[in-house]
Amino acid sequence: MVLIVSACSGEDNGTDTSTNTEGDTSTSTQVTTTPQEIIVRINDDPDFLDPHKATASISFQMILNMFEGLMAPETDGSLKSAIAESYEVSEDGLTYTFKIRQGVKFHNGEELTMEDIQYTFDRIMGANGGEKMKNIFDNVASTEVSDESTFVITLKEPNSNFLYSLTALQSAIIPKSNDGKHNEAPIGTGPFAYENYSPGMNLELKKHENYWQEGLPYLDKVAFAFQSDDQSAIMSLLANEVDLTSVPWQRVSEVEGSFNTSNQNNNSSLIITFNETKAPFDNVKVRQAINHAIRKSDIIDSVFSGYATPLGSNMSPAMGAYQKTGLESMYEYDVEKAKQLLAEAGYPDGFKTKITVSSHNGIYSNIAQIAVENLKQIGIEVEIDVVEWGIWLDRVYFGRDYEMTTIDLTGRPSAYEILNDYISTNDSENFFLFKNDEFDQVMSNVLKETDEAAQIASYHRAQEILAEQAASVYIADYQIVWGSDKQVTGLKSYPFWFHDMSEVKFQ
Repeated sequence: MVLIVSACSGEDNGTDTSTNTEGDTSTSTQVTTTPQEIIVRINDDPDFLDPHKATASISFQMILNMFEGLMAPETDGSLKSAIAESYEVSEDGLTYTFKIRQGVKFHNGEELTMEDIQYTFDRIMGANGGEKMKNIFDNVASTEVSDESTFVITLKEPNSNFLYSLTALQSAIIPKSNDGKHNEAPIGTGPFAYENYSPGMNLELKKHENYWQEGLPYLDKVAFAFQSDDQSAIMSLLANEVDLTSVPWQRVSEVEGSFNTSNQNNNSSLIITFNETKAPFDNVKVRQAINHAIRKSDIIDSVFSGYATPLGSNMSPAMGAYQKTGLESMYEYDVEKAKQLLAEAGYPDGFKTKITVSSHNGIYSNIAQIAVENLKQIGIEVEIDVVEWGIWLDRVYFGRDYEMTTIDLTGRPSAYEILNDYISTNDSENFFLFKNDEFDQVMSNVLKETDEAAQIASYHRAQEILAEQAASVYIADYQIVWGSDKQVTGLKSYPFWFHDMSEVKFQ
């Protein structure tokens, strides 16, 4: 692994000499500084550097430091203004008028223009014959630059979740001048600029010297070093070869004291899931049987050393009132009940299947091994197929060529975005190929609902449907334990995967 100079080390800047008015040479006091450079360990490469094509949570952990949207997420899941310094919404909920911040510059020194903003949304929506990048803007009737600092978006129907579509997670603002090069040479307006990407090694970013938020960032350089093995990563931390990494739950005691540690609620849903178009997983009773046969406590205790909260649907307690509580007890561990359901489904002797897992994080193989042992008890014989992260994305997520898999669905700022993966028409994200008419209708209705209590009730019903239909085995929301150099300050936690380096520095 090629690593940049550790931010922990000091460098002698040398001696500064100056000449006084009489021509005498004097020597100034020698100054020693700590380079503001950090090495952050990441499990694997990004799938794309182009923010409009990236889908993997690993990618957004890194690239959100380069990009910004009209809006930006806060650590509590709310939103704040970003490239848009203010906005107004019409009474009918259809027209959004954004006042664009002036003086914002891209990493290449170009000033952000209204043409860039129009270009961004045209690109995402596939306007002018281009390829549509996302379907989240299908409800947009029009976009318009009304003057040199005003951008207007008009919707076809009211959408209570629309502002969440305007962060860099969904619609990062990019320059028109970089068209055709957004993946190999990405340019944004964020606090850090792209410097170099070495596949399998690291992604290096540098300070955006003309960042619009005065005084930020503090760091001069950020290197995201790719290292899939958790045990190797902890050795790198102990050897001061990386400054920040997740710490395996079983090894927390080794870093406490010598390093800073902090716990982050992941706000994700760790699942074992199915391709519901392939038999026998097209049968709800088979899916329910598997839910009864897998003992979640085995996974939580063995894989996470207890650093996890059991789930019953695709929503974490981190989402507060939006989570429907009680669903975690719907499928208690019950081997006899599981066998009965399998028999009713027409599989009294069980069946053979395969679970495909990514190698980029060891937890998936560990979970699969426990599932294999649990499912043996009801006659289901499972083969584990471990593949590289890129292959998993191509085969499972995009290709839908799998039977079972395990993954954690990344946390997102809004309840709608967490649950919309299961909408039958959401072709880009519904890799389970789940289809349920009532679920689709509930998720459609909630976008038109302005009353928060009614929205919460709808999200609760949506979660109930996922649980009743056993769309996945919802295991847990696990905590991440971060270990970092004691000099590192300014780390922030979000309800989704993001290593925000904008306020990080070495004390």
